[in-house]
Amino acid sequence: MKRWLAFLLTLLLASAALAHKPSDSYLTLRSGEGNGDITVRWDIALRDLDYVLQLDRDSNGELNWGEVRQRGADITRLATQNLQLSSGDKQCAWETTAPLQLDRHSDGTYAVLSLAARCASLDAGLKARYSLFFDVDPSHRGLVQWVAPGGAAAQALVFGTESAQQTLALQPTGAWQTLRQYLADGVWHIWIGYDHILFLLALLLPAVLVRRERRWDGAPRLSGALKEVVKVVTAFTLAHSITLSLAALQVISLPSRLVESAIAASVVLAALNNLRGTIEGRRWVMAFCFGLLHGFGFASVLADLGLPQGALVLALVGFNLGVEVGQLAIVAVFLPIAFGLRKTRFYQVGVLQAGSLVVAALASWWLAQRMFDL
Repeated sequence: MKRWLAFLLTLLLASAALAHKPSDSYLTLRSGEGNGDITVRWDIALRDLDYVLQLDRDSNGELNWGEVRQRGADITRLATQNLQLSSGDKQCAWETTAPLQLDRHSDGTYAVLSLAARCASLDAGLKARYSLFFDVDPSHRGLVQWVAPGGAAAQALVFGTESAQQTLALQPTGAWQTLRQYLADGVWHIWIGYDHILFLLALLLPAVLVRRERRWDGAPRLSGALKEVVKVVTAFTLAHSITLSLAALQVISLPSRLVESAIAASVVLAALNNLRGTIEGRRWVMAFCFGLLHGFGFASVLADLGLPQGALVLALVGFNLGVEVGQLAIVAVFLPIAFGLRKTRFYQVGVLQAGSLVVAALASWWLAQRMFDL
């Protein structure tokens, strides 16, 4: 069990150190009325384009608008070579409809391509094959919002190495399909939201321990540890569900840099608390207070995915449920292993104390990155 826990922690910390947010691009495809034309907005992260095309010509570590604009044709060519739309056995032809632009997402600056795919007809159906960055980053995904003819509710699609080719429905998608898709997106995004996972784990690490005479000792019964876990997870879930809904429905909006910086700070505080046990017995309060901030972080991800206006509530419910399912899966793996090791020095010193120090250091680096836009 020690090996399993050490492996899981090492894998998580290594992944988190590599990147806060995996590589995604965002596409909105909208069918024209009564013809085979499809308008496309495609947002691609500059960091990904720079890695492949070496946009930073002076190698100073910073991209400016001039460097990006000069390579506009190369960016467009790279994109259109890696997205094929076809109806029957005929491929649609690409056309640029507006100059390259830039837009700011929650995780950095993106190049925005405005394109049109000219298809002879959609009578034979419509298929898309996506392969952008797969050769250099197999974890990259293309997140697509497809608006079928007639302006029906958007269909959410996720393209990855194992789902590179998909059919775009020409009829409105059903409620169950929308719910299922956004539920899957919610599960995926809690699993790749390393700051959210580390915050939750930092709060749960002491759940299998009790504080006696200023030192940690193993909890005597699983029921006590389970009660503490339920309190923390419930508080975190309730809090981020509130702000996720409010932000997604555009009732409240906060600057993304402020939210992301505050989330990183919450991880630092949760990890450092494990070294002194200052908020022992009231970790659920910390989970609720900082969970409100984490909800805004989830909302920024949901905004990047795009909410179908015709099925907004269903998409919001599905995404939120997905976050909870993914969260519970993490807890289900963590709790039995942690409880089995709770009385060992490996857990009390190696996992709780050393692990918390590593998490605090990593989150401090995230905090500096986000505060100063490094």
